[in-house]
Amino acid sequence: MILLAIAIIAGAYQVLAIVACALFSRQETEGRRQGPGAVSILKPIRGLDPGFREAIRSHTVLQGDYELLCGVGNLNDPAVSVLREFPSVRVIECHTKAPNGKVGVLIDLAAAARYPMVVVNDSDIRVEPDYLARVTAPLLDPRVGLVTCLYRPVGGTFAARFEGLGISTDFAPSTLVARLMGVDEFAMGSTLVLRRADLDRIGGFTAFADYLADDYQLGHRIHALGLKCVLSDVMVETHLSGGWREVWAHQVRWARTIRMTKFFGYLGLQVTNATLWAVIAAACGRWYLAAALLAVRMMMAFAAGWSMMRSPGMVRLWWSIPARDLFGMAVWLSGLFGNSVVWRGERLRLDRQGRIMRQ
Repeated sequence: MILLAIAIIAGAYQVLAIVACALFSRQETEGRRQGPGAVSILKPIRGLDPGFREAIRSHTVLQGDYELLCGVGNLNDPAVSVLREFPSVRVIECHTKAPNGKVGVLIDLAAAARYPMVVVNDSDIRVEPDYLARVTAPLLDPRVGLVTCLYRPVGGTFAARFEGLGISTDFAPSTLVARLMGVDEFAMGSTLVLRRADLDRIGGFTAFADYLADDYQLGHRIHALGLKCVLSDVMVETHLSGGWREVWAHQVRWARTIRMTKFFGYLGLQVTNATLWAVIAAACGRWYLAAALLAVRMMMAFAAGWSMMRSPGMVRLWWSIPARDLFGMAVWLSGLFGNSVVWRGERLRLDRQGRIMRQ
């Protein structure tokens, strides 16, 4: 009876995720008129990520009134030579030291920004020309304080495509289900859009410079002002790379960050892992239950990864979705313990609240 109850929960979650994906796909575009004021795009840069040149180029041909500020820790960073290829990019050498180095760069970029609206996104994010008009439009509503976006993964290696499969068929639909259930305080580094005035009200980026999950902290603090954090209909693109070691380190870092941010929510994540419970049901001789769970899981994966995300990795690796789900279980177990993560080759120790402990 316990197995049946959990299987029903896992199956119901897949159905709910299918509904959430369908609703997201059908939502109307927010509009093409840019939000209130000109925009400062802040990009923290460290090293040359795969797809970096294309990502920067996509930000130099945007529609609207904006400036593009790229911050580096020093001008010897290999990314600077690429940035210099684009005359419209303002390259800023950032000197603020913070436990979270990315936030230290953002502090300096915010100080140099000229405009009343701020867009932050990761260095490898590629966008379409109408990106600014669409992601800033929700801020025309004074009740909205932050806008964020889903992101479509493009993998450069088999391991990276395998990781991307999880983003398209697990992470993205879980984000939509959370939003459907009213959980809207989190945000994603793929895009963070907010008014400069609201950023100042929460104490600027300095307020969470010692947290690893800076994107979550920003969304949480904007939400605490009584403002809504909304998900744009825009979907940006990110480029993944690396071998299995890098994929494992990235996934474990993500898992431990979630655990330290939302502990009880993290404990319940595997209840919705339909593949896991299908394997357990099969091991218990409940073959019909296992087949039903696996079938609804694959339906959800196609609804999210292909119908909604249009992920190229979904077409190539659909057959490995059960293996990716079980890999996710292994990551979850590893994330359940330990207080250190690896970020860009550096090992960081975290306290119970997810703050980076000074060395």
